[in-house]
Amino acid sequence: MRIGLILNPGFQSVCFGAVAAFDVANKQAGEKLYDVRVLSEEGGLVASSLGMQVMTHGFDDAPYDTLIVAVGLEIPTSSPGLIRLLRAAARDARRVAAICLGSFVLGDAGLLNGRRATTHWRYAQALQDRFPSCHVDMDKLFISDGPIWTSAGMTAGTDLVVGMIERDHGSDVARSVAKGMVMYHRRSGGQSQHSTLLDLSVNEDRIQRVLDYARQNLSETLAIDDLAEVACLSPRQFTRLFRSETGTTPAKAVEALRVEAAKLMLEQSRLPIEVIAREAGFANRERMRLAFGRVHGEVPRAIRNEAGPLATL
Repeated sequence: MRIGLILNPGFQSVCFGAVAAFDVANKQAGEKLYDVRVLSEEGGLVASSLGMQVMTHGFDDAPYDTLIVAVGLEIPTSSPGLIRLLRAAARDARRVAAICLGSFVLGDAGLLNGRRATTHWRYAQALQDRFPSCHVDMDKLFISDGPIWTSAGMTAGTDLVVGMIERDHGSDVARSVAKGMVMYHRRSGGQSQHSTLLDLSVNEDRIQRVLDYARQNLSETLAIDDLAEVACLSPRQFTRLFRSETGTTPAKAVEALRVEAAKLMLEQSRLPIEVIAREAGFANRERMRLAFGRVHGEVPRAIRNEAGPLATL
């Protein structure tokens, strides 16, 4: 399968980490499953955002199975030549993809009309405003909608490529590629771009200690008295300090941590939902269902189904 990585001037060099997954797939398979070519509109040297020069092939009439657009850290300007190439590719190639803000280029080519897509959460609203006929989901790592694939942040491009490899050659090959790249774990496209602990980032050491303790002991009760003891404060002092530091209550923060942990298990395992509920500290699946409704507006079963084949055994 011929893969074309299209570099926009000022591209982020981390995009090569994503397409390296194709190279690892070749090595793991012991044969050339993918032929990756680096392209640009004019060919020749193209500079990355760091000033690194990369030699590229110019656009030609060669057939490509998949084209992937890589851009920089700002909303890109789409050249007429690139737009023409992508529109032609949409007719001839099996897949057209974009890493991070490359989604704007696909939108300029009209490829996001009537489709679901994602991009970096910081620019998701701008993408939605610019292309109102596209349904932008800012809380997904990557989305595959028919032949159009889009990823969130730069590192999510690697998850997107591993997802393509799984689509092409099955979960065993994709798992082997992820292991070969020493990925911490394979992340499904449905996984959130956000981390609850990052959202609750605090300056007070006692509150940070409580958050770390809660995350490591989600299956425990985690009552206010228990958490206050970890912080070495009275329950009343603890509750007041926690709210001033995080802007939320201890109960809501613990619920968010439990939902995040359960969501990851739903996406990355085939554990029964009842088991996941207990492991995350919900006691039973009904309590977990209600918590998911409050946090995500979806039930756990829908999130598992959305994760699709990337929910691993």
